[in-house]
Amino acid sequence: MGKSSKKQIKKQMVEALELPKDLFFGAVILTVTGREEAIIENYKGILEYSTEVIRLQTKTCKLQLSGKNLKIAYYTNEEMKITGYIDQIIYEP
Repeated sequence: MGKSSKKQIKKQMVEALELPKDLFFGAVILTVTGREEAIIENYKGILEYSTEVIRLQTKTCKLQLSGKNLKIAYYTNEEMKITGYIDQIIYEP
């Protein structure tokens, strides 16, 4: 059984049992409040950090937030809060 078919079986099982995808796949959880606040859960690391761009590595993708006066208000091993004016959010493969 190939890697992609194992992944497909796992995905079908999680959906059938209605289990939280973030627990089983390590999916990033992004909670955005307006354009001024974002809370990111399940990130792995910071790839780039400036007042205009913050790029994060997650288990499944890279996440880029662009804007003005961006800053990391706080971060823990589980989550991070970004504040400022968010113009754009991009998911990169």
